[in-house]
Amino acid sequence: MTVFLVFLILAFALIAPIFWGIGKYNSFVSLRAMTQEAWSGIDVQLKRRYDLIPNLVETVKHYQIHEKGVLENIAKFRSASMHATTVQEKSAAEGALTGALKTLFAVAENYPELKANENFLALQNSLEKIEDELQISRRYYNGTARNYNIAVMHFPARIVASFTSFAPITYFELDNPEEKTAPRVQF
Repeated sequence: MTVFLVFLILAFALIAPIFWGIGKYNSFVSLRAMTQEAWSGIDVQLKRRYDLIPNLVETVKHYQIHEKGVLENIAKFRSASMHATTVQEKSAAEGALTGALKTLFAVAENYPELKANENFLALQNSLEKIEDELQISRRYYNGTARNYNIAVMHFPARIVASFTSFAPITYFELDNPEEKTAPRVQF
């Protein structure tokens, strides 16, 4: 009886870590899939924004805005963002594109007939909705990235992660320091 009990304890001591490791591996796979799905949500919103921007630029062009550099910057940053492949590159390009769009709307303030144009207003509202959805998608991505990174970095799960090439992933962050600080308001 005692030999059988010792054998059972040894078998459990050898088999339990294997099943635990398999469970951790499967957990990492699930978390990585959620993170990839979250990144896909960002891509969908960015595609909607990329499709909207040319219409916005064309509408603005009809009003002969003389700030040509603003429109050129939008085209340049849109292209850079579309061709970015890593999270860091996409974050930097998106920050620059967002800044260029803000400049465009600031310039549009100088053209009352443009501000009153129905197409411009509709495009501006659509862009605002897309920006809201994009912000939600970014938050979701960063939340899933956080959960994945915590799971990968916790000990002893970190051992399984290192043997199975699960590494922490990058958050989607804005590189523009102006967007990280609160605006200064003076009266």
